Amino acid sequence: MTKQSEELRDLNGDNSGETGANDPYAQREAQKYDNPIPSREFILETLEAVQQPMRLYQLAKELDISEEDEERFEALSRRLKAMVRDGQLIRNRRGAFGLLQKMDLIKGRVLGHPDGFGFVVPEDGSKDLFLSEKEMHKVLHGDIVIASISGEDRRGRREGVVVEIAERANHQILGRLAFEDGLAWVRPNNNRITQDVFIPQDGLLDAKEEQIVLVEIIHQPSMRSGPIGKIVEVLGDYMAPGMEIDSAIHDHGIPNSWSDALLAELEAIPDEVTEADLEGRKDLRALQLVTIDGEDSKDFDDAVFAKRRKNGWRLVVAIADVSHYVKPGTELDKEAYQRGNSVYFPQRVIPMLPEKLSNGICSLNPQVDRLCMVADMSISDDGTLERSQFYQAVMNSKARLTYNQVHDILTNENSEHRETFAELVPHLEELNSLYQALVKARGERGALDFDTTETRIVFDESRKIDSIVPVKRNDAHKLIEECMLMANVATARYLKWHKMPMVYRVHESPSEEKLANLRTFLGDFGLQLDGGDAPTAQDYAKVVNQVEGQPYQHLVQTVLLRSMSQAVYQPENKGHFGLNYEHYTHFTSPIRRYPDLLIHRAIRHAWTKAGADAFLYDDAKMAEFGAHCSDTERRADEATRDAVTFLKCEFLSHRIGEEYEAVITAATNFGLFVEIDNLYVEGLIHITELGDDYFHYDGARHCLKGERTGKVYRLGDRVKVQVAQVNLDDRKVDLRFIGDLSVTGDASVEEVVAEEALQDDEDGAKKKRGKKRYYRKKKRGSGSKKAKAKA
Repeated sequence: MTKQSEELRDLNGDNSGETGANDPYAQREAQKYDNPIPSREFILETLEAVQQPMRLYQLAKELDISEEDEERFEALSRRLKAMVRDGQLIRNRRGAFGLLQKMDLIKGRVLGHPDGFGFVVPEDGSKDLFLSEKEMHKVLHGDIVIASISGEDRRGRREGVVVEIAERANHQILGRLAFEDGLAWVRPNNNRITQDVFIPQDGLLDAKEEQIVLVEIIHQPSMRSGPIGKIVEVLGDYMAPGMEIDSAIHDHGIPNSWSDALLAELEAIPDEVTEADLEGRKDLRALQLVTIDGEDSKDFDDAVFAKRRKNGWRLVVAIADVSHYVKPGTELDKEAYQRGNSVYFPQRVIPMLPEKLSNGICSLNPQVDRLCMVADMSISDDGTLERSQFYQAVMNSKARLTYNQVHDILTNENSEHRETFAELVPHLEELNSLYQALVKARGERGALDFDTTETRIVFDESRKIDSIVPVKRNDAHKLIEECMLMANVATARYLKWHKMPMVYRVHESPSEEKLANLRTFLGDFGLQLDGGDAPTAQDYAKVVNQVEGQPYQHLVQTVLLRSMSQAVYQPENKGHFGLNYEHYTHFTSPIRRYPDLLIHRAIRHAWTKAGADAFLYDDAKMAEFGAHCSDTERRADEATRDAVTFLKCEFLSHRIGEEYEAVITAATNFGLFVEIDNLYVEGLIHITELGDDYFHYDGARHCLKGERTGKVYRLGDRVKVQVAQVNLDDRKVDLRFIGDLSVTGDASVEEVVAEEALQDDEDGAKKKRGKKRYYRKKKRGSGSKKAKAKA
């Protein structure tokens, strides 16, 4: 036994000679195995203490496991291999097991880039490692790898070398079949996977060229060879309607089928509310609760009711009681967790829960009894939440209303909907009066409300894009939004008061770097962001108010929005910066968001008064849930963006050569991204299209600036472009620059200075040219005088 090992035993306390007595997790291991071995945690502690890599027999001796005890020795060997596979240990060329951090190794996920290089995103949150094209030849996007730092490139980025692949992420790949010189290849749809998959002749499955196929990888890539696979399914032709959604679903790993075990569970759930379900519930069936959603909505998970009181309002927000039907540990629960959220594609939804729940028994459909969880709130005249209570109830929605119907009722005295829903009109007007108070409170609170444009794709009969139209948010949208915000705030306060483990919806304040760049940008407009190193939403709102009505309003709002962090789910409460709430969570959409389902379970447990310690989930588990749900949310966003981008590119591919007006939406070191007016399609003007000058990118000011001319192109500037080329595989639109349409009065400080300097140069040049002409004339004149004198 080594000296370090003795020190480890002294620290843990040598209670007995029995193996595992010093292992703090020995009891857990004993419950799982008849003949337990040291836990993973204790193995890591042991290796940390001995401060050197150890072979199997050395480590077994250190852990008091004899080679003669074949069963336990073999179990230790399997555990060590599993720890290597999971990236907890690394095995060197001598066969010794060691700690990653001691060997300057980093475990992380590979992030591929369409241009062939990539990055390792470390699990410990440290800076990414750059992987060259050569290193990327060993791996595919999404693989979990062990990498070492090999140095820095000329741009100061840490460079990495892949030492070992811990986990392969791509066992099946979707792509387009191509033939070349008698050989078959599949080009992956996911442009982050840049290696084509070779298909042997016996793996073609009668697929035809240009068809979209599903390939099973039978040989993963290595330094010497690329991936090899066989076709297991032919999905259809490349341009078939709906293929872009099928591709996005597979490329992003979105679960899209229900298991037999889940369907069996589903059969046991009734189609209607039963008498047994009503036990212990408050009866709200007489209350004038209504749902207000979009025209295309099919799952209704929230209903609202408001009533004026002496010094404020009573607001009732009833939410579908999904937690009554989806119990922890069931197949339904496991699948909902894997999906994390529903994914909304154009004309297609991948639901988090099966349709029987999402559109049936859990949906608050009109004129039927439904189980619900209720946030019953008292709100003051000034729109402040005073108190709230939560309870389970049964309700019966009095109407399924749309945003447009409600807006028409509230703004048009002659609306036909006022007659159709005559009994509900007084209640809707009460809701509207409450909304006005909430909006005023929102403004005083300084919550941010950026005026962004959302779009909707309109398809023709062939499911090709007919048009892309903006979706206008009216006051009915905002009314429901404010009611949901209030319910979410009340929920966060309620669970915090009960000290329950939970996932907050956290939106952190901007980073120091982004704040520095933002202040540089605002300075060009004579604007100032208050708040020092910790500005609040009110400080942001002050800037928004200052630019209202200005030509550069949209530009400033865009840069403000991009300076902010992305919202995440986590158990540590850091507030919501954008909404300017100290406590905020998601309670209102358990049909389509798993975090909301977790919150419902926490509320239900709080009623038992059993204490947070008795709850099924602790903070560590909530952290795991939060990270996973944040990932699935980003996955859904990326998948829908991919599908929509393909549709828009396909739409524009029929318009090559057409000219449009557009607005600059982003500046990069290689060009300008612009959005085409009325089409809402984005394309790239390459930097070489901008004219005879050297243009340099200024990240702080979000612009490209000409070295010679001083010409500046920045966010919000208007340009005229021509559609030059559309690449459907890469989902890219190349635009030809026709001209600048920006208003000269909206010039930045740099533009004005540059134009003045250029004018000075031109004036100086004119003076020089004038002087030369004067002396030439004078010389010619003096010459003629001499000639006359000679004559």
